[in-house]
Amino acid sequence: IFFRLTMATLQQRAQRVLDTLVPQVFLRWGIALGLCMLYVLRVTLVGGYFIISYGVGIFILNLLIQFLSPQTDPDFDEDGLSLPTKADEEYRPFVRKLPEYKFWLSTCKAFLVAMMLTTSRAFDVPVYWPILLFYFILLTALTMKKRIEHMIKHKYVPLSGKKPKPATRAPQKEFEKELTK
Repeated sequence: IFFRLTMATLQQRAQRVLDTLVPQVFLRWGIALGLCMLYVLRVTLVGGYFIISYGVGIFILNLLIQFLSPQTDPDFDEDGLSLPTKADEEYRPFVRKLPEYKFWLSTCKAFLVAMMLTTSRAFDVPVYWPILLFYFILLTALTMKKRIEHMIKHKYVPLSGKKPKPATRAPQKEFEKELTK
């Protein structure tokens, strides 16, 4: 019972901290960058764990692809395009397959798990790291090329999060001047 209560208390505190971080985007990504730098420092000082680094890179690449992808793929959408393609169509916001907060949280968890794995020599598999690096760069380039082509084909930009402003009307003062004439 003591263990369950302790775990429940820790989970509540962790959730409270996460809840306070929700509106603070720059602070959250600063934390993720800090964890990334700690992991890189750890791997550099120890001099190994390239297979874990490769796994973390592939995992984060997968998260990035989900973050850049629409929730419903226009290629497979039965109703036609789910995103507006012309200026006169109704505005529909870009809904991501993976929300930004979950992207951040999964990235932080990945770096924390990777740091824990680097504490055991069992995960330090000897591998020729330049091949892994070349393959990761090639995989990233090909995947991002495919994703960018998809964005161009369906005319969506996942990084613009604001609704377009409607055409502005004449300001109130000009309107009042016209009434007084």
